Amino acid sequence: MSGATGETGAVDGVEPAASIHPPHVETYDVEAGINVDREGVSRSLDAWEVTGFGLYFSRPLTGHPTICWVQSWILPGLGIRVSDFRAHPGLVRSENHYVDVMATSVDGPVWRTVDHYLDILVRTGDGARVVDSDEFVAAVQAGLLGPADAERALESTYAAYAGIVGHGHDVDAWLRDLGIELTWAPPAEVG
Repeated sequence: MSGATGETGAVDGVEPAASIHPPHVETYDVEAGINVDREGVSRSLDAWEVTGFGLYFSRPLTGHPTICWVQSWILPGLGIRVSDFRAHPGLVRSENHYVDVMATSVDGPVWRTVDHYLDILVRTGDGARVVDSDEFVAAVQAGLLGPADAERALESTYAAYAGIVGHGHDVDAWLRDLGIELTWAPPAEVG
């Protein structure tokens, strides 16, 4: 039956517009070494580097039940952020890279990201899948993501997914082919 609703009020797996959150916004001040997260909490960056293609940062994640550390590359030209999350000791993450689709603006030393809901979970050499399509659709329906931003988000998602899958489910291989060489801190150096 089309249009079936579950207990949460979701229609065909899409949450009602009233329950969808506004896009998550974060800022990264590379002069101060501070990240203001999506809840508005200021957190110190452990490391950061600005390159010609993006911004690298790493920092601990406090209070998260499964993740203790994140290192990420914000790549404005591709409309994505690629993250490597480190699990708490004894826990294992199912993906090697988490790709957020987002818009990025830079004003002097401050980088600002606006999440566009869609994400790609990548298990290097094994698989990739797009997630949070339900949130994306609900945000568009609610007017939280305008047509131009929604179109850019879809284009970024399609391009990243095709590139990752086309390179054997390997984010780093895809980006190297585009001339973008990401560097990652070894596991012993983070967390």
